[in-house]
Amino acid sequence: MKSVRIILVLACVAATAFVARGHAQTAAAAPPPWAYGFTTPVPPGPPPPPAAPGGRGGAAAPVDNTLRSVPGSTLQFTRAQIANAFGPADWFPNDHPTMPEIVATGKMPDARACSLCHYPNGKGRPENAGPAGLPAVYITQQLVDFKNDKRTSADYRKNNTNIMITIAKAMTDAEIKAAADYFTQIRFDKPWITVKESDTVPKTRIAGGMFLALDEPGTEPIGNRIIEVPENTEATETLRNPRSGFIAYVPTGSLKKGLQVVMSGANGKTTSCLVCHGEELKGIGPVPGLAGKSPSYLVRQLYDMKAGTRHGSWIDLMKPVADKLTEEDMLNIAAYAASRTP
Repeated sequence: MKSVRIILVLACVAATAFVARGHAQTAAAAPPPWAYGFTTPVPPGPPPPPAAPGGRGGAAAPVDNTLRSVPGSTLQFTRAQIANAFGPADWFPNDHPTMPEIVATGKMPDARACSLCHYPNGKGRPENAGPAGLPAVYITQQLVDFKNDKRTSADYRKNNTNIMITIAKAMTDAEIKAAADYFTQIRFDKPWITVKESDTVPKTRIAGGMFLALDEPGTEPIGNRIIEVPENTEATETLRNPRSGFIAYVPTGSLKKGLQVVMSGANGKTTSCLVCHGEELKGIGPVPGLAGKSPSYLVRQLYDMKAGTRHGSWIDLMKPVADKLTEEDMLNIAAYAASRTP
């Protein structure tokens, strides 16, 4: 296995060497707001100081003890149980292996349960990542990178990146291994995101870094964006149903353009994605698969690499590739990759 990884590294290095030669880092344009879960650009100037701790004042919200359910599950939970950061609802315990404690309940006070945001099935949501089926060595490396401040966000408003850093710093090496071993054994082999080419998208609102379709009728131009929304807003936002997936609206023609970029490396500007991520974008060895993943997440990672806010193992290979990509290239790559069978 070690020799396979060495060969893979050498192949990727050879594929990207011509890009890296004479490479000079250039300042990236402003992050695309839609990829980070916003509708407006990052405000100019330095990030504002963190808000002082303290409550909002006023009367506390009434406790909602309504028991809720989802189709196919015999279990019932209250809203507080569903959103419990240290033991969120597990609607379908038989859908996945037994979760280790760090995944199921986390560790107070700082390590929230992995299953809260990434779901027990590890498929995740547009505002975070889908670790299911990724190589354990890759998952481990990402947690170590977060822990060592090598993964931040180009858009400082994306707070869950900071939360992830806090969680990783609170995890022991054994807990990191347990989480990586758990998620890597889950098969991510069924579509989780339906990709639809369109000139328009439903009108949306933002909640927790995720686009949610409004109940009112009407659409708006998609422009040069990808808009990911839950198939069912209540199932995702309120119930956190891990069997309810997402729809990614992508600009008309982006899949064909994405195929060309993936195959040719943006018309020769850089190397083909297939060299390291495999002919079907399902990954090779420790290199992660891209097929069927959230396109918003993929664009964020490419942009963070280009902006220099994501570092760590393997990024030295990817950064010169990302540096050559335009925002449109990133969008097209992500749209095409998301449309592939995971």
